[in-house]
Amino acid sequence: MTTPPVCLLYTQDTDLARRVKAFLRMLAQVRHVTEADRLDAVLQQTSPAVLLMDLRGKDARDLLDQIQVDWPEVLMIALGTTRSEPLREAEQAGIYAAEDLQLDRRRFQALITRAFDHLRVMQENRELREQSTFAPHAEPPRRLDAVPERYAPSAPFLRFPRVFRRFDNVEALLASVVEGVADAASVSRVGVFSRIRQSDRYRLRAGLRCLPETYEVEYGERDPLVRWFELHAHLISRSNLAQAEQSHRALMRRALDTFGAEVIVPLHARGRIIGWLFVGHRMTGQRFDYPDLENLMLLAEHVSTVLENALLYEEVTIQKSLAETLLKSIPPGIVATDEEAIVRWFNPTAEQILGIKASDVLNRPVEAAGSRLASLLRETLEAKSNLPPQQWIDSATRRSLSVETRRLVDHRTPLGAVAVVQDLTAEENLRQKQDLLDRAAFWTDLAASMSHEVRNPLVAIKTFAQLLPERFDDPDFRKDFNEIVVQEVDRLDKIITQINNFAHPPELVMKPIDVRASVKNAIAMARDQFGTNGTPIEITLPNDLPSVLGDETALTEAFAHLVANAAEATSGQNKPRITLAAKIVKEGQSPSGVVVTVQDNGKGIAPDLKEKVFSPFCTTKPRGMGLGLPIVKRTVFDHNGRVDIDSNPNGTSVNVLLPATASNT
Repeated sequence: MTTPPVCLLYTQDTDLARRVKAFLRMLAQVRHVTEADRLDAVLQQTSPAVLLMDLRGKDARDLLDQIQVDWPEVLMIALGTTRSEPLREAEQAGIYAAEDLQLDRRRFQALITRAFDHLRVMQENRELREQSTFAPHAEPPRRLDAVPERYAPSAPFLRFPRVFRRFDNVEALLASVVEGVADAASVSRVGVFSRIRQSDRYRLRAGLRCLPETYEVEYGERDPLVRWFELHAHLISRSNLAQAEQSHRALMRRALDTFGAEVIVPLHARGRIIGWLFVGHRMTGQRFDYPDLENLMLLAEHVSTVLENALLYEEVTIQKSLAETLLKSIPPGIVATDEEAIVRWFNPTAEQILGIKASDVLNRPVEAAGSRLASLLRETLEAKSNLPPQQWIDSATRRSLSVETRRLVDHRTPLGAVAVVQDLTAEENLRQKQDLLDRAAFWTDLAASMSHEVRNPLVAIKTFAQLLPERFDDPDFRKDFNEIVVQEVDRLDKIITQINNFAHPPELVMKPIDVRASVKNAIAMARDQFGTNGTPIEITLPNDLPSVLGDETALTEAFAHLVANAAEATSGQNKPRITLAAKIVKEGQSPSGVVVTVQDNGKGIAPDLKEKVFSPFCTTKPRGMGLGLPIVKRTVFDHNGRVDIDSNPNGTSVNVLLPATASNT
């Protein structure tokens, strides 16, 4: 497992930094340093590394000479203006390379790649030298009756507090943990890396005397250091680097340098890496020996527990805040009770709708929220199934309310009940205003339609009445006068009857009925009263249709209007055809309703009339009031059903959905 290469960039030019990061995005980690006095600390964290030095930066020339002396393993590439004096001096100073500030992407990437290869060879040589000089230390023999040191922690370790109670502020809790670790282990520097959620990156959550650059470092889930901890699950110690595998040594040294640490201990929870704890030098300046490392591992276990609890608390707090914010922000009022009908939640919207303060209701019996609401919630707590929504006018606020209640159950454990309160006052006012507008439009359309329909018969009657004195002795005229006047008077009477029936429909008598009877009677009524032009009608009515709750006479008239309209639409077709069918609609395994479909192969409904077909007096017939489809819609609505129309140039299909009676479901 290799450590990713690091490229340092020292410049105050943000545009140059942006271009370098873009060019090297797939090659290396780029760390941008803008302050000269921080460059040495960053080199301490990342050496060996490739350093890009902007010669225009503050004290760049002095820094270049200093780094050559103090950091011989750092490869420096100077960036300056071509043929300028600073760039020429940098070349003569013996640095790795000198480049023009106007970077060419391919040339620059090739240069950096060669620099990393050179750096890798230098690092391998260094490791070989360390390995050749390494002499394993013989571990002193242990007495068989001696107690292992991991069961006898040192006195400073016992000073670490076992209980942390500041879970209301996780950052403060972790700061306390860091201070506790520093005191228990007697170290000068302590830091804790962790992440909050699974998708987050690991970052320094709390630290004591840590390097400022450490707060900028972040690690992803698949970063080599995180993967190394997952695979090996043991600490990293600078004193034991020489004993580590050569392939892992560079990664471990880089991690220690990055944090300015002497020991890094992984933190585990639920079989996963949740972060790591690192410590710097001991206050006494002594090295960490074997018992110290064991004590640090034990201490890390306690830190893991504290950190896990802190992260769980933080996650729960976030979820709780989200849930509370959601319940406070949603438009409906929410009133929730426990199993004893004690109010446990009363959101601000409920306060506005019910005109009651939450402080007057919370932790009190639900009757404090109103007797009607209390009765509904108590009934919900005792019911075994969901109750239908209810509407009423609140006596205190005079608001029109719609309330829907539900039982609260968690894995079959009853928790209480909740009421969702909707304020329908504005909707009711808008509906009433719309009703007034619709009523005004109705009478306007009625007046226009009646004036058109009534004027024609009156004109005929007036014409014959004017001619009557002159042609009274003409027997043929008297015969025509009698027939036409009677015919036009009957027409006027029919118009008045239609309008009166539409405005004053008979009261419905609802009972379980077989919809097939209404369909068959509708065909006969359509032929007798409206006429079907001899158009053949195909009927498909299954015998297993569930019964519906309805008025057979009203449904018969509604279906008759649909059949008559279909016959009118097919007039003039070569092969006119009307199909009338019914089928069961199921919800799960139980029948929930019946859908009756009337389909024709006419020319369809004109696009400009599709949105108006259910409006009164909308018709294309030369002699008609346009009340058929409005009667159909009103009838289906009164039966708690739905009517849909699908029309195209090849024909029209009208679907009427009627709910089944409770005995069928």
